[in-house]
Amino acid sequence: MKIVFMGTPDFAVPALRAIAAEHEVVCVYTQPPREAGRGNKILKTPVNLAAEALEIPVKTPLSLKKAEAQEELRALGADIAVVAAYGLILPKAVLEMFPKGVINIHASLLPRWRGAAPIQRAIETGDEKSGVTIMQVDEGLDTGDMLLKGEVAIDENTTGEILHDKLAETGKNLILEALQNIDGLRPEKQDDALACYAKKLEKSEAKLDFNQPALVLERKIRAFNPYPGAYFEYHGERFKVFAAEVLDDNAGMEPGALVPNDSGLLIECNPGMLFVTEIQRQGKKAMPAEELLRGFEFAEGTVLK
Repeated sequence: MKIVFMGTPDFAVPALRAIAAEHEVVCVYTQPPREAGRGNKILKTPVNLAAEALEIPVKTPLSLKKAEAQEELRALGADIAVVAAYGLILPKAVLEMFPKGVINIHASLLPRWRGAAPIQRAIETGDEKSGVTIMQVDEGLDTGDMLLKGEVAIDENTTGEILHDKLAETGKNLILEALQNIDGLRPEKQDDALACYAKKLEKSEAKLDFNQPALVLERKIRAFNPYPGAYFEYHGERFKVFAAEVLDDNAGMEPGALVPNDSGLLIECNPGMLFVTEIQRQGKKAMPAEELLRGFEFAEGTVLK
């Protein structure tokens, strides 16, 4: 089959490579290069770089709403379009131009977690499983009919990075299966009553609020590892927390208080306590908390706000 692939981040790269190995990818659509990092360098997307390495033509339109962009897409003569975290809304005219439709690799078990950040929200909420849904794209937000699903377990050690990588691999395998059997797949309607909205990650929500339960904060820490990184501030300096353990007891101190402890960094929550095991001082590399504490001292009893 002739395929147009539409994707942007690292999540989409394994699927692109796998599809290109078995099908003719006539063109890749991805987000335009943008400034990133401290030096504001103009960087191409991971999908853009992967496509170039595969010697596949790349297009980076700002929108697909204009007739000119749509005609350019139609002229490629593709049978189907595969979408994976592309980042652009596809107009009805685009959805209707491919003989075999437009299908999407979505990183959740729909209808749960529609939206921009399904991977992190699943961990943050305490879900015991996630997965990938291959779905038909319609004009709604992840509301199309479901074609295939693959489950991935979430345990107490699952971080955003770990789940991302597992789902990317699952998505790669599922999309190959879907393309191989595209004419025999039976679409299944979603139950809208079961849908949850996975809102976009905001850096502002990454600050730890120790008035919350330790269990809730530990889930956030794992969900936001590596991005955007849950953090607290101490004497005006930001410390990102990438791993912590939950203690059910309390020390009877104010939430946010640094609890006296000989073996590491212990913080009072409401209820429970967090024992920080991996931390990153501002401008430094992430490291085990015990390593940081060999050369840096947190004043016991200080209340983190």
